[in-house]
Amino acid sequence: MAKARTPSYLHFKADKYHWKPDVDYRQHPERYHVGKGEQGVLICEPYKSEILPHWRFKTEAVAVESSEHIYALFLAYLGKGEFVGADMARKFLQMGFTRARRYANYKGGRKYDAENDYQQLARGTGDPEKARAAAVFYDKWKQAEAVKAYANQKKAWKQTIG
Repeated sequence: MAKARTPSYLHFKADKYHWKPDVDYRQHPERYHVGKGEQGVLICEPYKSEILPHWRFKTEAVAVESSEHIYALFLAYLGKGEFVGADMARKFLQMGFTRARRYANYKGGRKYDAENDYQQLARGTGDPEKARAAAVFYDKWKQAEAVKAYANQKKAWKQTIG
C-alpha cells in the first residue's frame, strides 16, 4: 500500500526559500527568482501589497473584475519596465485559477483532512460557481503569458538571475 501524500507545506523550510519578506523587490529586483508556478507570490513586497487587495474569486462576476484589474496591473508593470511586478501579477492570475479550482473541487477548499493523518478528502464536493471563476482567471493567466514582451523578459530573467 502506497503512503498517503502529505501537503508540501508541512515540511516548509523558510531558510531555504528564495523569497524573503524583508526584501523590497522594487528596490532590489536582482534578488527576485521567477521560480515555479506561484512561488513567492504572498511574500514579495511591495508587489504583494499592491496586487493582493484586488485578488478575489468568490463568483464569476467578481473573478472577471479581479482578473481584469490584475491584468491591467500586469501591463502597467511591463510598461514601467518592472518585470518583477509583471511576474507577480501573472502569479496572482495563476493563483486565482488554482485557488478557485481548489474550491470548485473540494468543499470549503480543503483538500486534506488534518485530523485524519492528512488523508485527501473527496473531490467533487465543491462549488460549481468557483469553477466558472477559475475559468476566468485561467483565460487571463494565459493571456498574460502570451504577451511577447513578458515571455522574452521572463526567459532572459531565468537565464541570468533565476
